[in-house]
Amino acid sequence: MVRVKICGITNMDDALAAVDAGADALGFVFSDNSPRYIEPETAGEIIRALPPFVLTVGLFVNAELELVNSTALSCTLDRVQLHGEETPDFCRQVARPVVKVFRVKDAASIEPMKEYRVAGYLLDTWSPRAHGGTGTTFNWELAREAKQHGAIILAGGLNAGNVRQAVETVQPYGVDVSSGVEISPGKKDQDKVREFIRRAKSWKNNR
Repeated sequence: MVRVKICGITNMDDALAAVDAGADALGFVFSDNSPRYIEPETAGEIIRALPPFVLTVGLFVNAELELVNSTALSCTLDRVQLHGEETPDFCRQVARPVVKVFRVKDAASIEPMKEYRVAGYLLDTWSPRAHGGTGTTFNWELAREAKQHGAIILAGGLNAGNVRQAVETVQPYGVDVSSGVEISPGKKDQDKVREFIRRAKSWKNNR
C-alpha cells in the first residue's frame, strides 16, 4: 500500500487530524520564504505530541548544513527533505536519512538522480517561481522511469481527484500533498486530507 505524507503542517490540530486520517508522515517546512514556514520550536511541540510510528520530515531549501542538522536534532526529525540545489556530498553530511527532491521539467530533470545515494527521491513539478507547493502536475511517465534509481515519492499537483490515477500510473513508494488539501497556505482542509488518504490507499496492488 502506498505511503502518504501530508506536508506543510503548521499547527497541532491539522497534524493530529492527518495522523487520525491515516497519514504515514508529516512534513514541516523550515524555509522562511514559504507561506507554510513553521518555527522549529513550534514544530518540535507538535512532533512531541504525535503518536509513535508517524514519520516526521523537515523540509529545507539550500540551507546551511549546520542549520539542517541542528534543526533535525532539536525537533527530533526522522527524515530531512532537501528541495534546493544540494550536492550529493552535502546529502552525505546530513545527520538524518535524506529525501532529495528533483523538480521535473523534462527527461533531463531526472538524470542527476543517479549521482545521489539517499533514502528516497521526491519528484515535484518544476517551476521558475517556487521550489515546491505549486499545485501543478508533471508527466507521470517520467516518474515511472525514475523508479530505477530507488524509492520514489510522487508530488506536484496531487489532490483527492487525481491521486488514485497517479498511484495506478506510477506505483510509487509514496505520495506527498500540500496545497491540494488546503483551505489556504498552511491551513489544511481536514475533509480533503481524509479523502486524499482514503483514495491514495484504496489501490493496494502497488509495490
